[in-house]
Amino acid sequence: MPMPMPMPMPMTPPGPALAAGTPQETVRFSLLGPLRAWRDGTELPLGPRQQRLILAALLARAGRPVPLADLVDLLWEGDPPTSAANAVHRYVGVLRRLLEPDLPARNAGRWLVRQDGGYLLRVGAGELDLLRFRALVRQAREKAAEGDAHEAVRRFGEALSQWQGRCAADLGPVAGAHRVFATVEREHASVVCETAAAALRCDSPGPVLLSVRQAAQRHPLDQRLQAHLLLVLGADGKQAEALTLYQDIRGRLWRELGVRPGAELRAAYERVLRQNEQRPAVPGNSGEEDVLRAVGGQTPHAPVPAAEPGSVPAQLPADLPCFSGRARQMEQALALAGETSDALRVLALDGIPGVGKTALAVHFAHRVAARFPDGQLFVDLRGFGSGGSPRDPGEVLCEFLEALGVRRWRVPASTESRAALFRSVLADRKVLVVLDNALDLKQIRPLLPGSPLCMVVVTSRRRLSGLAAAHGARLVGLDVPAPAEAAESFLRRLGPARADARAGVVEDIVERCGRLPLALAVAAARALARPDQPLSVLAAELAGTEKNLDGFTDDDRGNGVRAVLFRAYRTLGPEAALTFRLLPHLGPEYSTAALADATGLPPQATVAAAGELVRAGLLTAGGNGRYAAHRLVLAYAAELARADASRHPEDQEGRYRDAVSAGADRLTGELSALRVVAGGVVEPVLSAGLARRRRDRWPRVPGTHLPPDGARQDGPAGSRPRAPAAAAHPSPAG
Repeated sequence: MPMPMPMPMPMTPPGPALAAGTPQETVRFSLLGPLRAWRDGTELPLGPRQQRLILAALLARAGRPVPLADLVDLLWEGDPPTSAANAVHRYVGVLRRLLEPDLPARNAGRWLVRQDGGYLLRVGAGELDLLRFRALVRQAREKAAEGDAHEAVRRFGEALSQWQGRCAADLGPVAGAHRVFATVEREHASVVCETAAAALRCDSPGPVLLSVRQAAQRHPLDQRLQAHLLLVLGADGKQAEALTLYQDIRGRLWRELGVRPGAELRAAYERVLRQNEQRPAVPGNSGEEDVLRAVGGQTPHAPVPAAEPGSVPAQLPADLPCFSGRARQMEQALALAGETSDALRVLALDGIPGVGKTALAVHFAHRVAARFPDGQLFVDLRGFGSGGSPRDPGEVLCEFLEALGVRRWRVPASTESRAALFRSVLADRKVLVVLDNALDLKQIRPLLPGSPLCMVVVTSRRRLSGLAAAHGARLVGLDVPAPAEAAESFLRRLGPARADARAGVVEDIVERCGRLPLALAVAAARALARPDQPLSVLAAELAGTEKNLDGFTDDDRGNGVRAVLFRAYRTLGPEAALTFRLLPHLGPEYSTAALADATGLPPQATVAAAGELVRAGLLTAGGNGRYAAHRLVLAYAAELARADASRHPEDQEGRYRDAVSAGADRLTGELSALRVVAGGVVEPVLSAGLARRRRDRWPRVPGTHLPPDGARQDGPAGSRPRAPAAAAHPSPAG
């Protein structure tokens, strides 16, 4: 009978080659147990704990470079000091000299080298027990493929004998919790299960029983491993011990996790029960197939075992039936979902408000849901939501754990303990987690599983660079779609019934919407609500959107364009809010210097305010210290400025004359006029030549507001962040 598909072993290049005539100097490492190292047969003092952690991480990733950010995260667990990188370099330098005491200063050395922004330890199978273990496992699989089952079991046993305890056992709790070491531990548990299955095939459970028992003791909540131990005990004639052990496991799962045994553990127990009446069949008969199926899909093409009824969450919102476009981003997301690695897969989508981040995340989640048969979790973290303050990660973890079958009274009190339990429950499950509308890394971090079997999708208005640095997230930015894609989205929402959907009218509506998906959705909903009204009327109604957002008000006020932008605006500090309200008066592009002149803020404060606007999704950074904004974002800024002017007319004219005059001094000769209109509003009017030159120089950012030559923009700026009356109390967002 063919062996099951094994877990692939990472391939590792041999150790460094020596030049002809170079004396052979042997270095040897042990990671599978306490961390140890020898040079020419003499054991080396490996120094303080942080230095040993770096060496252990390099050995655990033997043959592959470890990024500097990963080493920093390992040593300081997400809260590094400013000197963290320098400290890592110093530790590496000490290790390099420890391995090669005669190494000249600033020499790269033979063993520990810089590569790809990190460090690589060059060792071969003869120098590291982890690589020796993997080599023996490959030999065992080859023997099994040749049909020599007994020799395969012997080689598997020799491979497992390399283990003298947990990976990096002497380095404390971090060695058991950090993903780089947990991955090696999972590799060991997987090989133990593979060894047990091979022994059951050739009816030789005795030689592997000790290894399986020890692994099960180290991973008491690993149900797949416990199922294999039950089967090996039963096959070795120890049915009574196996039945007693099952009751112990059952009680431990309930006490510590609040869950009942899963399908594969129950199947193994029932198999042992039947062995009291009938001895397991000899290899090759149907009884053997029952044994292999009982341990969770060990036969080729066996189905994934069903989870406990009621504990498989399916929390994804409904997919958008008219979703279209985003082909490139979907391709990136699907490629990440198809990757097999030893790290958690994290996809982070970011973009301005209303650009369609949630729609893409939900559509993608439905596409890949079948790859995560143990459930799909979804939460709106309300990072920029209208339903109150951002969600507390501890509360979200409590909800997630309940959805996964953990009783509420079993959930720990602290967020840290809940996060640890969450990772434990998902350790051997394939679950997709969607974290929508996230605020920052601090909110996200406790909600990340630890297992590479899972995947996480995050959406945020902010670029989550910290998530990429600390957890290897794939960052995908969303811009407004191309004109053809935006038109297709609008038409799909309208459906085929609109005979008046002529190309020119549709293109006009799409451009009035700035190609923003949320605005397109609101416009399409208005058209559907008035089927007898021509689309040309809708296009005319949207013609005034450079002045206000009345044309994009949704029946659900919490979902309109104005409400969505208000939720971003209310997160701003006073200086960023002032800068935002001034944007419509400063032309189609904004340099840092121009913003500083207009606001009167110091340069450093201006840069901080612009950065805050970018993080809130209200500005787009172009390059060389320049920024641009979407046309509907500018319309909202103008609304805010006018609302402030109407409430405080007495101080607006002088204040805004000063701001615009400061900008005019910098742009001497480039402003054709300063126009004063009703309510004390002062407007800079660009000369036709300047408008053309600036349009040519500004990098084309799709959807940004580039007004026609001489076009005026509305609105003064106040001093405090206020919403207009229409947006002062938006209802909860959908």
